[in-house]
Amino acid sequence: MSRVCQLTGKKANNAYAVSHSHRRTKKLQEVNLQWKRIWWPEGNRWVRLRLSTKAIKTLQFKGLSTFAKEAGLNLHKL
Repeated sequence: MSRVCQLTGKKANNAYAVSHSHRRTKKLQEVNLQWKRIWWPEGNRWVRLRLSTKAIKTLQFKGLSTFAKEAGLNLHKL
C-alpha cells in the first residue's frame, strides 16, 4: 500500500536537503500518516482509515460522512 492519505490524497513531496556548505541532495518528505479507527454512526460500525494528521483535525470539524463524500470514498466497501 502506498503512503497516501485516503481522505485528502496527500502524498510524498520531493525536496532538497541543503548542507552547511550548500550542497544539495534529493530527499523525500513523507506525509505523517496514522492508522485510525473512527466510529461511523450511519453504518453503525468502526472504519479503519489511513489518514494524515491534517485530515484527522479536519475530520473532527466536518464529520466522517461529509468528508468521505467530498473525497469520493465509499465507506461501505471498507
